[in-house]
Amino acid sequence: MPTSIALCKFVGTVTLGLLTGVSYTLSTQSLPSLLTLPSAKPAAYTLNQTARLATLHITTLSTISCISLATAFALSSPRQRHPYLLWTSLAAASSGLLNFAMDASTRSSAAIEEVGEINGEQVEKKARDLQWVEFVRMGVSGVGFVMGVVGIWGDGA
Repeated sequence: MPTSIALCKFVGTVTLGLLTGVSYTLSTQSLPSLLTLPSAKPAAYTLNQTARLATLHITTLSTISCISLATAFALSSPRQRHPYLLWTSLAAASSGLLNFAMDASTRSSAAIEEVGEINGEQVEKKARDLQWVEFVRMGVSGVGFVMGVVGIWGDGA
């Protein structure tokens, strides 16, 4: 049983680190590069594809991390149930839930793009909003990752 707990902690922490890396790459490299495209139409298409694929991967990583860390907490004996497992699981869940908050705020801009008229300012605003969300996600998941690493190091697992 201790091996499965250690494996759950390891998997949860590693996927939380991957989630942090994905958010960092999106916010500092991918999304700013989209703003350098010469016209609004390819920028809008690329932004929509990037957001769709990022949502898929971020949701997957967040779910795996949250489930692994919560499972490690549940399987631990009462004496070894450390609260950092719940806090890191909460950080992973919060990172994933940012997608739902972002989706609610961008539904109006998606309806505008479906009409056929693509405005460069709207594409830039959507990219900047997505970049801000990814900065926030990077901070939340980064704090969770640091808590996980320190917690595993403290456990000696």
